[in-house]
Parts: sequence; C-alpha cells; structure tokens
Amino acid sequence: MNSTVRLTAAQALVKFLSCQYIEEDGQASPLFAGVFAIFGHGNVAALGEALYQVKNSLPTYRAHNEQAMAHAAIAFAKANNRRRIMACTTSIGPGSTNMVTAAALAHVNRLPLLLLPGDQFANRKPDPVLQQVENFQNPMTAATDCFIPVSRYFDRITRPEQLIHSLPVAMETLLDPINCGPVTLALPQDVQAEAFDYPAYLFEQRIHRIRRQGPDEQELADALELILAARKPLIIAGGGVHYSGACQQLADFAVAHRIPVAETQAGKGVLPWQHSCAVGGIGVTGTAAANQLAAEADLIIAVGSRLQDFTTQSRTAFAGKTLLQINVAPFDALKHRAKPLIGDAALLLKLLHDAMPCWKSEDGWLKKAQQLNQQWQQFYDTVTADPGTGVLPSDAQVLGAVKRQSEKTDVVVCAAGGLPGELHKLWRAEGPGTYHVEYGFSCMGYEIAGALGVKIASPAREVFVVVGDGSYLMMNSELATSVMLGRKIIVVLLDNSGYGCINRLQKGTGNAAFNNLLQDCEGQAPAIDFAGHARALGALSETVGNISELEQAIGRARAASKSYLIEIKTDPQISTDNGSWWDVAIPQVSSQSSVLQALSDYQQQQQHQPY
Repeated sequence: MNSTVRLTAAQALVKFLSCQYIEEDGQASPLFAGVFAIFGHGNVAALGEALYQVKNSLPTYRAHNEQAMAHAAIAFAKANNRRRIMACTTSIGPGSTNMVTAAALAHVNRLPLLLLPGDQFANRKPDPVLQQVENFQNPMTAATDCFIPVSRYFDRITRPEQLIHSLPVAMETLLDPINCGPVTLALPQDVQAEAFDYPAYLFEQRIHRIRRQGPDEQELADALELILAARKPLIIAGGGVHYSGACQQLADFAVAHRIPVAETQAGKGVLPWQHSCAVGGIGVTGTAAANQLAAEADLIIAVGSRLQDFTTQSRTAFAGKTLLQINVAPFDALKHRAKPLIGDAALLLKLLHDAMPCWKSEDGWLKKAQQLNQQWQQFYDTVTADPGTGVLPSDAQVLGAVKRQSEKTDVVVCAAGGLPGELHKLWRAEGPGTYHVEYGFSCMGYEIAGALGVKIASPAREVFVVVGDGSYLMMNSELATSVMLGRKIIVVLLDNSGYGCINRLQKGTGNAAFNNLLQDCEGQAPAIDFAGHARALGALSETVGNISELEQAIGRARAASKSYLIEIKTDPQISTDNGSWWDVAIPQVSSQSSVLQALSDYQQQQQHQPY
C-alpha cells in the first residue's frame, strides 16, 4: 500500500518544488532557486504559511512590483540558459494581472517562469470576494484567465489532488527545449488551504535532464547536401545556441569550415567579439559587415533562431536565398521556406562536422568577412570615441565609455528603446553570459528588474544596466530590492528627455515630432532628478556632465559596495546608421507631404519582400 503525507495544497506545492533538481555536467542542483512573493489577499494565509516552512531550502524574496519580480525571475532563467528557474506568487486581482506582461515576455522569449497567482474561491461561498472579476454569463471566469494566451501551460487548481497531475506536466513544460515558456498554476485561496493525503512518491527527489533531440536522417542528408554545395555560407547564431550549450561546438564548426558567424540579439555573445569568425549582429540592428555578407552569401545557416523581423530586415535580407534552419522547434525550423534540420543544436553541429570533416568555404570568403569586420571595428572606434565637453553625447559614446571601463566577466543588461539597437551593433561581447538584452518582447521596464535577476544568477559578476529615462520611469522599484537583498547592480541612466527612439522612428515615417520627447508633449516638461530618486531608493548615485566624468564615475561605482546609479544627459537625435530597412506601415492618406514621401519610399522597399 502506498504511503501518504497529509498536507495542504500549498504545502504540497512548495514541498514538491523543493524536491526538483537539475543535472549539469554530472552535478545535481536545486531546480528552483527561490520564490519571489508579494503577499496579499489570496496567497498570504496558505501559500505564505507554506513558504515560511521551507524558507531555508526554498528562499522567498520580497519584491516591490509584481511585473518587475517576474522580470527578475525571467532574467535569472535566461542567465542560467534555462537550466534553473524561479517562481512568483501574488494576490488575486491586480497582483496577479500585473504579471501578465511578464508572462507574455517569457512566452515570446521561450524562457521558463512559474507563476502562482492567487485566485477567487473555488467553492464560491463568499462570492464576490475582494478583487474578484465577475462575469455575469460565466461564473468560472476569473482575472487569471488573462494568463491563458500567454502561458505555455495553464491550470486552475480547483481540487488539492489536481496537483498530482498538474505539477509533473508543469515541470515538463518548463524544461522542454521546444515548448519552454511560462507555466501558470492559478491557486484559488480556499483550495490552497485544503488538506489532502498526497502519495509520498510525489515528494521524492527528482533529477531532471534537458532532452537532446536527434535529427531525422533524411533532413540531415538534405542539410549536408546544401552545405557541401555552398561556396559562401553564413551562419546566423540565435539564442538556441546558448540554451543548447552549443557555443563551443558552433565556434569549432565555424573555424573548421571557415564560415563567418553573425548573431541575433538573443545569440549575441556566442562568439567573443575578437573571434576570427565573428562578424557581429545581423539585420535591422546589425553591423554593416554582417549584412553585406548576408547579401552575398549563397547559403544562410540559421542555428537556434526564430528569425523575427529585425533579424531578417522584415523578410528582405534573405529573400531569394537558400536558407537552412537548424532548430529544435519545428515551428521555427519551417519559417521563411527554409530547409529544416530539426534537433538539438550541439548534437547536430557535431553530426554535420563529422560527416564533412574536410569541407571548407571557398578561398577568400572568411578573409573577406574578416576585412569587413575590421572596417566595422574601425567605425566602432569612431562612433564610440569621447566627443569632449560642451556637447551632449550619443548613446554610442556612452556605451563606448561603459565598455572601456568594463572587464571581460561583466554583464550588460538592456531591453527597450534605442539602446538595444546600439548594443547589438556596437557592444563588444566577450563571450557567452556577458550580453543580456531582452528584445523578443522589447519590454520597457525590464532593465533594472532583469539586472537583479542576472545578479542573483551570477553574484560574482559586475552587472551593468544601461537604461533610458523613459524605461526607468516606467519601472525602477527593484533598484530598492537590489539594495535590500545586497545584490549590487550598476545603472547607467541615459536621460534624453523622453522616448528618443520612438521620436526618431516617428520622424523617419514622415511625421512631425509629437508626444514622445517631453518638449513635444502636452503640459510642462518636468525636471527630474534621477540621481536623487535613486538615493531615495537606497542606492548610491551621482550625475555626470560628459563622457570623461562618466568613466571616472564608473570607477567609483565598481568600487562601491551597493547598487549605484549614474545619470548622464544624452542627445535624443543621434543613432548609428547601418543602412538597413524595417517594415513600419506608413499612412496611405495624409495631409503631410513628408508622410506621403515616406509612403512612396516605403512602397519601393516593400517590393523587395518575397510576398
């Protein structure tokens, strides 16, 4: 007869999480590093009690904003290449719905996140309870239904014994290389407190291993045929290379076969910037070197990329090209009429190499890539140089200063606005784990919270956040959390007085500057003391007036013992041009001649799209 353990549903849940382990390089570590929690109506009584009982084995961290703490948990998972996870729990109502944006971010970026929002009473006795969303036609509707379209797996636990089925499925989803993403287990507050005699086996230690899928033999043969026939191939490395742990395999493959490697935002850092095959970012925010090589290549080999519009320049960069997609997910491998090779990147790169050990690209192809990359590096030196005093620096010049004062193990974190584009083009990533930019969902407000997650994942590294004033004002609360937890981050805040990136996009589409820069908005532009605000949150801070002062301030920030913010004003009009195109629809009717001219230019560019 099976033995049982009598626990509340909340106690069973956290006990189960505490028993999950992940194996890497023969070593088993706890899969869950902790739980971010903002307690309230719907989770404080039962789940709060359960977390208190396991606080020594499954620590609970208090945050200041529900969306931000979920961002921190996502960043932690990304920094661990999806091998370790954090959970987040909230109250019902606004506490839960505040996490929906983060769930969407995790969904788009294919990153694991366990969400445990409180929910209304399953027994309905006290309905309507505080914060309950009532649907007059369907009483089963709840606010947590918002998570359904942005979760890879969703379940509402209306009976305590349902956890016996749902928890293993949740683990499978969180660790599945293909279906990886957010899992939401909505927890009605009465069910959390209900007891059940759970089978003891549910709480046995479980060691998980990441599944590595092998190829279909015919797909592998087709891929080999394409590569062997190519003379000028180009590899595009995506985030899947990191998540597969295939960075070294890809580097070895590229060197052995003389293939240049470009990188997506998620793939950046696969190769150190000085590597002989590295040509930098690809696409709308890529380098001129990588984009020119893409235009000349006769075969594009995408590895672990979902090939979104920034990578493909809205489907114009690879139009008419032969495209081979190496991806563990069939959904991604079949995009853009690609020839698919479905399977694990590390495994497939080795199989491909073993099947063609002597094949190389044509003489001169890699040398040309190196020459183009060298030209781009010379351009980098020009656009990132200190402009001196008396002028507002550009984003690129600020990034140059940060890079000059950084070390090889440092991590740079960013998410939205113009900075991710400048970073993708210009940041000299030192290798895997040093570049952390969320650009799948491009979520303003991710930056500081994400940096906290990275610091929890890598406490020995210095973590730099580069963030605009717009994103900082959207979400800055976890700067206080970083101080509270003793997880130091360095924030370089670029104040361009508004949404500079969207202002440039607005003007680029022929429109007048409107409602983006503070000077172009209704009302009086506020004078914001960002350094003073950071001090109010408990951080150290200062304001600098030029690049030289910024570099000196970074030295002080590095020496500091707690989180540090440096504020610098920048020019909102300047960005680094690489001549690429991005599909942004232009109004077909307008009274502005500049919009109509932009429409004409837009329609000409559309002709390069395959359909």
